[in-house]
Amino acid sequence: MASVSTYLNSSRNAEEVFHFYKSIFSGEFSCGGIERFSDIPPDESMPPLAEGDKNLTMHIELPIFGGHVLMGTDAPESMGFKAIKGNNIYINLEPDTRAETKKFFIALSASGKIEMELQDMFWGSYYGSCIDKYGVHWMFNCVEKQEYNLKKR
Repeated sequence: MASVSTYLNSSRNAEEVFHFYKSIFSGEFSCGGIERFSDIPPDESMPPLAEGDKNLTMHIELPIFGGHVLMGTDAPESMGFKAIKGNNIYINLEPDTRAETKKFFIALSASGKIEMELQDMFWGSYYGSCIDKYGVHWMFNCVEKQEYNLKKR
């Protein structure tokens, strides 16, 4: 079955990041929970794992809603990664109600930055956007079972 997910690369704090999202979405980590780099079977063709990287998160998954799954990892520099906070990814949430939209917006924008307050938009959505305290960009689009006709304008 086809699906959409969002993958987040963290700089040594993926577990903290995902516990934060788990507290908001009230889900459980799937696929066996938090997989660690120490879980990787030894391979003679690969360089040994740095001792300080063994407990880092290799993979984590958190279903949030509507079949959407957040996935993530720590991106250790010792393995050639460099996680950089950027503005090229937004996670678009489309909750069923305004109340739910407001709840998630408030929780995700706490200690972060509100880019656009939640408001009614010309296309018929209750819309807003923010950047959470980890630098992840979020958009909120709520259409409560109403149809909007652009010709009404």
